Amino acid sequence: MYGLKTDLACEVPSKYYSLEDYGKGVARWCPGCGDHAVLTNTQKLLREKQLDPAKTVFVSGIGCSSRFPHYMNTYGFHGLHGRAFPVACGVKFRRPDLNVFVITGDGDCCSIGAGAWIHAIRYNMDITVMLLDNQIYGMTKKQISPTSKLGTISNTTPDGSVIPPINPVETTLGVANASFVAQTADWNPAHMYETIKAGFEHKGFSFIHIIQRCPVFQAGLAQEMTSNKDAMCYLDHENGIQVSEEVARTFSHKLNHDPSDLKNARTLAMDTDTVYMGLFYRDINAPRYDEFGASNMGFTVEEKEAVLRAEFDRYAI
Repeated sequence: MYGLKTDLACEVPSKYYSLEDYGKGVARWCPGCGDHAVLTNTQKLLREKQLDPAKTVFVSGIGCSSRFPHYMNTYGFHGLHGRAFPVACGVKFRRPDLNVFVITGDGDCCSIGAGAWIHAIRYNMDITVMLLDNQIYGMTKKQISPTSKLGTISNTTPDGSVIPPINPVETTLGVANASFVAQTADWNPAHMYETIKAGFEHKGFSFIHIIQRCPVFQAGLAQEMTSNKDAMCYLDHENGIQVSEEVARTFSHKLNHDPSDLKNARTLAMDTDTVYMGLFYRDINAPRYDEFGASNMGFTVEEKEAVLRAEFDRYAI
């Protein structure tokens, strides 16, 4: 009450960010595309965490999903095909105080960007990565991607694809210093939200594989994935992705999996007959390369210029 002495005080934030503060423009993805659900959940996460738009960066490469930064009212970098990871790592290395997200697709990440992807995993910088995987090249109108299933009919494989696909989860778990590997799907927004949230809260390279529908070029696959509930299994563990009982009941099958067990995580990832939803692996002690990149944080522009001039003078002729 007013006038009474009390030890209880409420800290009122100077600025409260709403969903409208994070959105920008109208998303131009096809109706029913899974990108819409990822965008909405990401904006909700930023609101819950009250992330300053001026301290948040979204980096992408090329593809349908890579238009993501255009629809976020934050800093963004829409880069070259497959080059989202080098840009994001550069940003995080020099500005570890920023919240850095990478949005990439199955072609952008697993094809031309595969080399950068592998090394970004090893560097384990504090970056939240969302791989939106619809198993097809959508922007260039239906060609197989590195993750397309055997037999996929496309403009480049009219008789069906003949080479086994890359498994993004299995691949990530096979790289040295992997620290957070999870899988979710766009048609389960509650589970997807909790997965993205857990990835953001993890201090390290958080790799989130999002199985995504493409109603235009992969309509059959979308129907197959959403209708076959017996193929889905929820990875349930106290240290895993936590969802409500109501959401957990949407899964016909559950499996108790300790995300600290790398060997079992790899075994589960290799099981192509079952789609496991949840946290495969987490290592909170994995070294982070971005912790070594802030040596000049807090220096003024003038101080930085003085150091540069001194270095140049050393090599003057």
